This record gives sequence, structure tokens and C-alpha cells, in this order.
Amino acid sequence: MPSHQHPGQKHQGHQDESHAHHDDARKSLKLGVITASDTRTRETDESGAVVRVLVEAAGHRVAHYEIVPDEAARIRAAITANLPALDAIIINGGTGISPRDTTVEVVRAVLDKELAGFGELFRMLSWQEVGSKAMMSRAVAGVSGGKLLVAIPGSPAACRLALERLIIPELHHIAAQLGL
Repeated sequence: MPSHQHPGQKHQGHQDESHAHHDDARKSLKLGVITASDTRTRETDESGAVVRVLVEAAGHRVAHYEIVPDEAARIRAAITANLPALDAIIINGGTGISPRDTTVEVVRAVLDKELAGFGELFRMLSWQEVGSKAMMSRAVAGVSGGKLLVAIPGSPAACRLALERLIIPELHHIAAQLGL
């Protein structure tokens, strides 16, 4: 650290590099949207539609969309088949506590690094909207194979909250950190 620099102060060159890196990441990313549901169809998948619309409104491309049953093997297969060709996948549904809700277990099993703060912040923001019911959300996000993988609840309001307040505001920064 240069002698004129205070502890904790970043070196100016580092700041310039990080800003340039951050600016370079302002490209359109390729995302996948997966709805985990036993009952939804393309016509009735309101949550998947909310996610797709918000992703595209933010300037990104939904390069893959599918609905899979709430079955661990099918959710895992959808992730592993599609994530390598994408920058991120957002899964909605299957994050609750019912016996068929297995999305979180599948996602955690394929993560290399979990972003614990995502789930914590999501539950905090949810609590402001739905109160103590927020404790039943097991929203999770992290990195798998150098790509972002996110699992959020399947209600349209929860999808909107996650996308507008957490995912979209940080998507470019996450992409820059991952070199996408």
C-alpha cells in the first residue's frame, strides 16, 4: 500500500480497473427461465411470464424457457442440460416446504458457491410484504460451473420482488465477477 494511502482505501488504479470491468459487463446476458410445477402450462405460467418479461425489459435475452414437474431428477436434468450454454438460470417454484418442493435441494447440490446473502435478503424483503410467512421461503442463489443459478418462489409477487429488488440490480455485477 502506498504511504499516502489510508488503510482500507483502494488504490486508484484498482478502482479504475474494477469500473472498467463492471462497464464491460453491461452486455445482454443469455438467461434461462425454468418453472418447476406439476400444474402449470405455458398458458397458465404467470410467474414464468413475469420473470421473462422483467429479464427482457432489463435488456437481457431469455434463450431458454421450460416448465418441468416438481421432480428432483427433472429439475436437475433441466439445469445440467441448459446452464452450460447460458449465463444464468432462474428457476421459479418448488422452494417451499411441501414434500414435493425439491428445487432448493437440487440447486444446492449443483452449486460450487452459494450466495447466502441472496436468500437472506429475499426473506427480509418478503417479510416486509407478507410478514412471518416469509420464513417458509427457501430462495437460494449461487454459482454453478461459473454461471449464476437462482431459485425463487413460484408466486408472481415473489418473482417480481426477487427480480426487481435483487437479481436485476446486481446481474451485471455478478456477471462481471464471473467473467461472463
